[in-house]
Amino acid sequence: MCMTDPVADLLTRIRNGSKANKPAIDVPASKLKKEVVRILQETKFIRDSIELPDRKQGILRIYLRYGKGDTAVVNGLQRISKPGLRKYYDAEKVRTTTHHMRGIIVISTSAGLMTNFDAAQKGIGGEALFRCW
Repeated sequence: MCMTDPVADLLTRIRNGSKANKPAIDVPASKLKKEVVRILQETKFIRDSIELPDRKQGILRIYLRYGKGDTAVVNGLQRISKPGLRKYYDAEKVRTTTHHMRGIIVISTSAGLMTNFDAAQKGIGGEALFRCW
């Protein structure tokens, strides 16, 4: 099955799993998805992740994080740059988004995937993939 936007599929699975109070979700693994999950894990939006082998590309099991009263830590995931319309932020736009927003923006830069806070600290811009709060 050919998928045109694997990042949107990952975000939708995380969003649906957290709304359904699932303890974990499974997604097909790729390098991009592993980096996205690593960033979400570092910023404490998800609890943990492991890679399970299978006969194809592998499966990435993501353990979701919940707060008191089983409320999901991930309140929202919004795709910014889409395959039909790419959104690029220069260093100045990245710097201004870090001051007045809640959550993080994951940016694909020439130095790899990073949050908007890391990109502002390094003074670089890139393609804004999604926003998480």
